Amino acid sequence: MSHEGLRQFLATHRVDATLLPDVGETPTVEAAARALGVAPEHVIKTLLFLVDGRPVLFIVNGPERVDKRVLARYFRVGRKKVKLADGKTVEELTGYPPGGVPPFGHKTRVPVLIHPRVLTLEVVYGGGGDERSMLRVSPQEIVRVTQATVLPDEAVSQGERS
Repeated sequence: MSHEGLRQFLATHRVDATLLPDVGETPTVEAAARALGVAPEHVIKTLLFLVDGRPVLFIVNGPERVDKRVLARYFRVGRKKVKLADGKTVEELTGYPPGGVPPFGHKTRVPVLIHPRVLTLEVVYGGGGDERSMLRVSPQEIVRVTQATVLPDEAVSQGERS
């Protein structure tokens, strides 16, 4: 898929979001924030985890790192059963390359978790389907479209990279 596939998803599902094609190189949260002229907290990461072999997406603010122990407790599995998916798995399940994964519109429907700090912002920017595109959307719209579950605040630690 590409940002064009995402554009079709937005139109078909009447998602209130704006696709921003070709904003520049966005390989990191910091680079994306600079390209957009926003604080890094306004850039979200859509991370694919495998929990006991099952895919789960977790949406967090850009500077934050996911605590796998919290995910393990939430899903009642051992910590070693929680793994960040590799690039090939990300692309196979979402249809998008790592770094371009939007919060919705994936090839395979996957359960979505969202961190409560994301919900404190009016607007966030996530992957737009490729490494040069971004998506502008409200966190409430993400929850509406994905039916995301809000995870406890302790699921992430600030100021670190995932």
